[in-house]
Amino acid sequence: MSSDRAQQNRGKDRAKIPGDFPAAPLTLEGYSILHQMFRVRRRELRTLESAKRDAAIDEASKMFGEMARREDGETALFSALGHKGDLMVVHFRRSFEELAQAEHALATLALSDYLEPTTSYLSVIEIGLYEATVALYRKLVEQEIGPHSPQWKSEIESEITRQREKISPRLFPKIPARPYLCFYPMDKKRDGADNWYRLPIEDRQRLMHDHGMVGRRFAGEVTQIISGSIGFDDWEWGVDLFADDPIVFKKLVYEMRFDEASASYAKFGPFYVGLRLEPSALGKLFSS
Repeated sequence: MSSDRAQQNRGKDRAKIPGDFPAAPLTLEGYSILHQMFRVRRRELRTLESAKRDAAIDEASKMFGEMARREDGETALFSALGHKGDLMVVHFRRSFEELAQAEHALATLALSDYLEPTTSYLSVIEIGLYEATVALYRKLVEQEIGPHSPQWKSEIESEITRQREKISPRLFPKIPARPYLCFYPMDKKRDGADNWYRLPIEDRQRLMHDHGMVGRRFAGEVTQIISGSIGFDDWEWGVDLFADDPIVFKKLVYEMRFDEASASYAKFGPFYVGLRLEPSALGKLFSS
């Protein structure tokens, strides 16, 4: 028997997931993330006395240096390219409360008088458990365990706990030290026949598996962090790509455009690209 025929027969033997099962896959959440983009008000900055400007830069460099050395959620700076802004600040924190503290600390800097916010993005690191969800749901169907029953809830909680222990480092990572960052938000389409949210969970699991296999081919060249923003911001997910060579951003995103999950169901927002900026080098961005 051919491998394709064997796979088809195995598929027939699998329990079909009923429509009354939850449509959304299980997810794990980690660090809260805030991206802040600013434009430097260079005209106003040029009118500032050099001593005051240097003092403001030193104050900001010190604060960002302390944030960069945090052990449990840090901050990184990037010099943004293009008209969308000059400075991109990325905060990883344990909670929204800690993000608010970081945002407030930045706002109290003397240098903030010369930073014009252009946009921001709020999200939470998210790992979607499509594979584990479909496997668990099929097991529950076979065991005739209905959704939201006490036994159902126990099985779900056990799976969540097992998965969290397995992949905890991916939920609370360090901000990759690679020199280039590409950030963009994205949605899944809800347009007529191209409606991601009308697909059965098994179909979405297959598409996401194939989508992930494309990304894995770039594993040594790029570090990817996916964050969920449904209910938090204007798009549904945020994508951070970190690399040593920015050309990999073009190659990865281009190749993924041909993947079915992207070609049929993905909508991309604006792209932001930046170069890593050490806090001690902040003065270079504000040189007039």
